[in-house]
Amino acid sequence: MMEMALSTQGVKDKVILQNLEISPPLALAPMVGLSHSAMRSLVQEQGCVGLLFTEMLAARSLPDENEKHSPLLMRTAGEKPLFYQLFLTDIEDIEPAVQRLHQFDAQGIDLNLGCPAPQLRRQGAGCYLVKDLVRLRSLLARLRMTTTLPLSVKIRLGDQLDQVALADLCRTLTGEGIDLLTVHGRLHGEKFCRKPHWEWIGKIKDMVKIPVLANGGIFSVNDARECLRISGADGLMLGRGAALRPWLFADIGREIYGCQPEQPRLSREQIYFRFIELLMERFSTERQLGRLKQFTHYYAGTYTFGHHLATAVQTSSSMEQAAERANDFFARCVC
Repeated sequence: MMEMALSTQGVKDKVILQNLEISPPLALAPMVGLSHSAMRSLVQEQGCVGLLFTEMLAARSLPDENEKHSPLLMRTAGEKPLFYQLFLTDIEDIEPAVQRLHQFDAQGIDLNLGCPAPQLRRQGAGCYLVKDLVRLRSLLARLRMTTTLPLSVKIRLGDQLDQVALADLCRTLTGEGIDLLTVHGRLHGEKFCRKPHWEWIGKIKDMVKIPVLANGGIFSVNDARECLRISGADGLMLGRGAALRPWLFADIGREIYGCQPEQPRLSREQIYFRFIELLMERFSTERQLGRLKQFTHYYAGTYTFGHHLATAVQTSSSMEQAAERANDFFARCVC
């Protein structure tokens, strides 16, 4: 059962999957090295994010992971609703992995069918799984039989823009009972510098009766409006745009969905140091600096001379040194 409601601007201001309400229909994308507990909490604190995802998890190794120590599974009680994203290769891995996710109090499970990384290609997972619809159908059927949680799938547009192939894929996905489909509007081989094909997300939206989230190329409120207009999607998933501007959910929520953030807007400097605090609260010392460097690579892009911040943090050997150098940058920055 799914339900959607319209906001005053004509866009859908919520999506309901079974008994789960996603409002506003804005999701933080699963991103390797970024969609961890600290990042999820950071965007939640800015406001108006309706759905969270973990980083991509290997279903095969999940039963042996300790959620109290694994940086991929670290989570606080406030990080809800949270979908755990899996990549699958073998059907026998599904039941043990899903049992663990039930123990983790997952609100949903997402299957990655969009990642083009070479290591997934070697295992026939990610976007390479869509090349074998018979195998994909069997994996989805077992996944659906193993859980009553909402199931979502994230895809790209394929190797080429082929409406027939996309229709076959959509029939396979919806035929096995998925509840939510996220579409990244690029081909498997296209780089992030290429403009996404939002109009093709619209073609997919017309093929299915389940909610569709549009993903790719959303870095501003205007991007969000245009993507929704062109694609007709039921909501949006933000990836790199959220790393660049963790307040982007709040801006889109306020301007498009009428969502009012609960906390006052922080300065960009305050947001950066809040992220440092969250990293130090959540992760062991050896797992903090690398995550700060990855985040800073994106966050520095919002500043005219942001490369100075990025370089200063990238060359730091400790969190303390990185924080001190960042403080020097903000003290000199005319922001």
